[in-house]
Amino acid sequence: MSATPGVRDRLVESRIVPLGGVRGLSVHRTLPLRGLPTVGPWCFVDQFGPTFSRMEVMPHPHTGLQTVTWPLVGEIRHRDSRGSDVVLKPGELNLMTSGDGVSHSELSVGTKPTVMHGLQLWVALPNSRRLGPSNFEHHANLPRVEREGWQATVMMGEFEGAKSPATTYSPIVGVELRLGPGRSRIPLEPGFEHAILAVDGMVIVDEHIDVGHREMYYFEPGRREVTIDVRTDTIVLLIGGEPFTEQLLMWWNFIGRTHEDIVEARNDWEAESERFGFVDGHDGVRIPAPPMPNVRLTPRRRTL
Repeated sequence: MSATPGVRDRLVESRIVPLGGVRGLSVHRTLPLRGLPTVGPWCFVDQFGPTFSRMEVMPHPHTGLQTVTWPLVGEIRHRDSRGSDVVLKPGELNLMTSGDGVSHSELSVGTKPTVMHGLQLWVALPNSRRLGPSNFEHHANLPRVEREGWQATVMMGEFEGAKSPATTYSPIVGVELRLGPGRSRIPLEPGFEHAILAVDGMVIVDEHIDVGHREMYYFEPGRREVTIDVRTDTIVLLIGGEPFTEQLLMWWNFIGRTHEDIVEARNDWEAESERFGFVDGHDGVRIPAPPMPNVRLTPRRRTL
């Protein structure tokens, strides 16, 4: 699937993942991919919608990561074990840092069916931060960059001299690009690896590579720009960062470094340990952890 023999840039197709249970929502997932566990520190990319299915994600735990929630259409109420209670609107960012343990819920606002469309991403925390305290940030005013043919909202990190106020722990960039019809030249940081996600329609990369709706295209480090051609107004997500070199073990909603890390986190959640706290407003309802697999979990390794 590489664009050119010997070049490890790669097209990544999305896969449909039913979240099931009371959530009743399916997502299109592009990361992690077998052989490509991360793009910079980004380790998880889901796109939900457009759909009339409600988001009803009841309290559940996280460790070792940051959750990045970016709605395009619809409003989401976030509540967490830190006591946060925030309604997130399109153009705003929710950033939750789990540290060693946090729990939260995310539900559509209102009771009537309404369109939902957005992105949920995770950022892997480095060892220097993954065992620290939890934190939550809501950013309603993010910096924007305008160039001929496109506009960028800087969600995470720095882009074209504009810096997001969101807290980061690794060299990273996360940008929503709104492209007008025609060809746009998008600058890249050559020390980063990057990926673009075609959020709401097909795009053409480097003049000849078709990236379909909800597909992602990965770029190795070393590039200074990419050209993107679109026929109509189109939204594209750009993510990247310095390659994440730490050992990474992901299972369910947990990120650790060893099998024992995951087992301990699961046991603590099932035991309703103080480690994950309590999310108000759900009458004690919470999502139980799935059973552990009958094999020893091993880190995700890059093979592409």
